[in-house]
Amino acid sequence: MKSFRIPAVLSLVFGLLSVNAFSHCEIPCGIYDDHARIHLMREHVTTIEKSMKKIDEVSSAKEINHNQLVRWVTNKERHAEKLQEIAWQYFMTQRIKLADDKDEKAVKDYNHKLGLLHQILIYAMKAKQTTDLLNVEKLNEAIAQFEKAYMPKK
Repeated sequence: MKSFRIPAVLSLVFGLLSVNAFSHCEIPCGIYDDHARIHLMREHVTTIEKSMKKIDEVSSAKEINHNQLVRWVTNKERHAEKLQEIAWQYFMTQRIKLADDKDEKAVKDYNHKLGLLHQILIYAMKAKQTTDLLNVEKLNEAIAQFEKAYMPKK
């Protein structure tokens, strides 16, 4: 009997595709961990900040290590994109519910949360464009405000 072997190329493709398994799907399964997502957002901001500092450090060296510089820039951008994905794919499309137009308070709350998520998206974009640590500060502020609005302390 002949054994079947998956070609190396297919193994690589399946392996690469499985990397995104951490993403939450858009099936209404009811399995959500909002606190974990907020924690991940903060981790991404911390990584973005470290990357910015390393980019400045490497690029100001007497002899610039271009490989390290590219790696830190790529790292910063990847984490900014992951942060953006949590904001739009997880919170905006799955967790923030549409408000009833007749309920003024619900509409105001809805718009406030969307505004904060939009700030997170914008400051993550700006963090990709620069090494200005003010964008990290603004990201941290927007995440803290969003957490307070989305998960108020009881």
